[in-house]
Amino acid sequence: MKTIILIFTILFAGLTTRAQDIAIIPKPLKAVKNSSAFALNQQTQIVANKEALKIAEYLQTELLKYQGIALRSADKATANYIDLQIKPNAKQALEAYQLSIGEKKIEIKAANPQGLFAGVTSLLQLIRQQPSVNHQIAIPSWNIEDQPRYAWRGVMLDESRHFFGKEKVKQILDWMAFYKLNKFHWHLTDQPGWRIEIKKYPKLTVIGGVGSFTDSLAKAQYYTQEEIKEIVRYAAERFIDVIPEIDMPGHATAANKAYPEFSGGGSPKYPEFTFNPGKEGTYQYLTDILREVDALFPSQMIHIGADEVHFGNQHWNKDEAVQALMKKNNFKDLPAVEAYFVKRIADSIKALNNEVLAWDEIVSGNLSSDQTTVFWWRHDKPEILKQALEKGFKVVLCPRSPLYFDFVQDSAHVVGRKWAGKFVPLKSVYDFPSKEITDLPNANSLIRGIQANIWTEVIVDEQQLDFKLFPRIAALAEAAWTNTETKNVSEFNNRLKKHFEFYTADGLYFFNPFNTKASPELLTPAQRKGLLPDNEAQTAQEKGTIK
Repeated sequence: MKTIILIFTILFAGLTTRAQDIAIIPKPLKAVKNSSAFALNQQTQIVANKEALKIAEYLQTELLKYQGIALRSADKATANYIDLQIKPNAKQALEAYQLSIGEKKIEIKAANPQGLFAGVTSLLQLIRQQPSVNHQIAIPSWNIEDQPRYAWRGVMLDESRHFFGKEKVKQILDWMAFYKLNKFHWHLTDQPGWRIEIKKYPKLTVIGGVGSFTDSLAKAQYYTQEEIKEIVRYAAERFIDVIPEIDMPGHATAANKAYPEFSGGGSPKYPEFTFNPGKEGTYQYLTDILREVDALFPSQMIHIGADEVHFGNQHWNKDEAVQALMKKNNFKDLPAVEAYFVKRIADSIKALNNEVLAWDEIVSGNLSSDQTTVFWWRHDKPEILKQALEKGFKVVLCPRSPLYFDFVQDSAHVVGRKWAGKFVPLKSVYDFPSKEITDLPNANSLIRGIQANIWTEVIVDEQQLDFKLFPRIAALAEAAWTNTETKNVSEFNNRLKKHFEFYTADGLYFFNPFNTKASPELLTPAQRKGLLPDNEAQTAQEKGTIK
């Protein structure tokens, strides 16, 4: 007993130097520090009501994994326990929680499971920052009240261009949960490869899954439907929705390799780039695919891409089926054909009781704003964002600058994009969105949130992926969760530095913006030879200054 008291006295004394500021990311709405501390040890129990039991199991698993402490469950306790309670309250915001750490107990209360889970992640961050002696941890006393700024706090991963696999995706989901990010947008199809098994059309993966952005002959890599289900379950346990993207009508090259009868052709630079909007069979084919996708993803949201179609739709001008469609419907140009295709597919998705998600090109079409969310990505076209809000579309903000994480984050880096010489440092992510955006008419009611997109043309392995994502993921989390009035970039930087040891412990190769020599950029042999995508050409094409 004397040994336990001595250990706790030593740990408690250390709190004055380690825990003066709350190092939770994202920063809570309100946090008041008290003078006492809670002693977490093997005798600590967890009390949870019925609705909170699965979250209690998650807390137990995480504590055993990272602290080596196995907590017992109990129906009730009077001292040295963690109390998890879900109590419905119509007045409390979704994901809001209260966390109170006292000398005898830790209490987390919320009106819903999402809020309770958010409170648990805050507690886990506090625990991991404290030293452990003989499996005993002194947790500083805090009273926290918290809720998110935005409901949509997302990360998109492109696995068509380079494939990373199930375990890496799970690791990303773990970190998303750690930082209260709740939407995983999974870019599973594009030109280089088709990465999701469709049982009715097996050649999509057998043939379409062959190749990557840097190696057209790479072996077929894709997720089976059982693997998809496993990852979706894993995400759901962390209150993360998984949203699949099946790109159409452009970016369809991999699919067209497998089933060329549905190809609408392309252009010299982008061959077989589109699905054929003039063939009725195309719509049945894609609807069959979407039915299987819908069955795998309970989020009831499907992203259809619908971007950059003009990169490779030139063949439509001479395709017999497309020309017949144009004549029948009196379409004057190819954008009208594109809008027709998008509406047909959107109707199929809505018939499956799914919401339609798409990139911001759809704003220029004739799609209804009902059950539709626009992803504003073209930061150089602010008028498109304004137009989307005026038309009543719900919007997710994910502009290239500052939320494309394939952009370099330091002026000395060479692997990744820039836009007119500008890159995406940590601070620009943290400061987003600007007042210019949030003051737009309808912004408060229609902007669902923000999302970082990780395109993988130049990200070829896990270390490069980690380097691009960390620590910008932490800045993203605070930008999405924390109110503008509460944010402070200098304070954030101090909190972030404490998280670097977590990254190291998880085996991540992360960029250190405060000491760039500590984590030099890693290049493949081909990248060292300068074999990188033409950044200026890509920018010019996206601007529309070259075809």
